[in-house]
Amino acid sequence: MPALIFDCDGVLADTERDGHLPAFNQTFREFAVPVHWSDADYAEKVKIGGGKERMASILTAELAAEIGLPDDPDAWSESVAEWHRRKTQIYTEEVAAGVMPARPGILRIATDAAAAGWTLAVASTSAEASVRAVLEHAVGDELAQQFSVFAGDIVPKKKPAPDIYLHALRELGRDAGDAIVIEDSENGLRAALAAGLRTLVTVSSYTAEEDFGGASLVVSSLGDPGESPVTVLSNPLSLPVPGFVRLDDLNAILARPLPGRPASATRADTEENR
Repeated sequence: MPALIFDCDGVLADTERDGHLPAFNQTFREFAVPVHWSDADYAEKVKIGGGKERMASILTAELAAEIGLPDDPDAWSESVAEWHRRKTQIYTEEVAAGVMPARPGILRIATDAAAAGWTLAVASTSAEASVRAVLEHAVGDELAQQFSVFAGDIVPKKKPAPDIYLHALRELGRDAGDAIVIEDSENGLRAALAAGLRTLVTVSSYTAEEDFGGASLVVSSLGDPGESPVTVLSNPLSLPVPGFVRLDDLNAILARPLPGRPASATRADTEENR
């Protein structure tokens, strides 16, 4: 059966604005770092893959001197790692407090996929503790146990590099033709496409205006029956989305050619030549 691979932040829950941003700012306050990211500031920072990398982006020689760091950029990584550990702790406490509900359709799609025998996974360059906390809150402890989680610094390059998705495919023992990714950002989409994966995008707080060329379907959310219908933002495969995204829609996407493959290279072709 196929694999369904979710990104975490912005996909399982809209975590960036309500979770990561306040956690970064609280960490800066606790460590007396004179930085406070506004909503507009963070809209730019989310384009940087990885929390430590976002934190490191503030460090200049002048700021390092002001907060008492050594005059050696190579030594700053220890401080950034310490900040990030504390930020992860703050963030996971926020998740446990329930301040970030799961996005519409996540529990339904995951439940339907599990019942159909699909392999479930999360692939994210966020800290593993943060990812597991969001996953368990979004789908519940029992279903979360059926997920493989690939997160944090387990690959050398973060999104938009394809490393995390290539790693997930290797660990799951899957060919790209047997998997579909759900992402929310251009960086995530580029990573998935570079790994040869079909990708569905559910836009989130900071990503609605990004370029999602190459996605198989772009929607406002996965949606749920009985709720407001999702907005279909791009539908190059002309899928008949009935107000919410179904497992049948994911199967229809998997039946189409892989990114960059000729029309004859369908899922069945991939399985025969694996």
